Amino acid sequence: MMKKQDSNPNMMRYAGLATQWMVMMLLCVWAGYKLDKKLNWSLPLFLILFPLISLALSLWQLMKELNKPKK
Repeated sequence: MMKKQDSNPNMMRYAGLATQWMVMMLLCVWAGYKLDKKLNWSLPLFLILFPLISLALSLWQLMKELNKPKK
């Protein structure tokens, strides 16, 4: 008889990736906002760039993680 916990072993893996993704995005938005506020620019350049870079890195990491062989 299979336990309910063993029915989807990837669930925790994906939940961890999603949490990591959200934390990274929030930190990048916060850092971009603070840096733009400190530099006092009219265009929020870092507020736009940091989350985009974070998104690209997160998608690259997700593709790398999904291509790992299952244990």
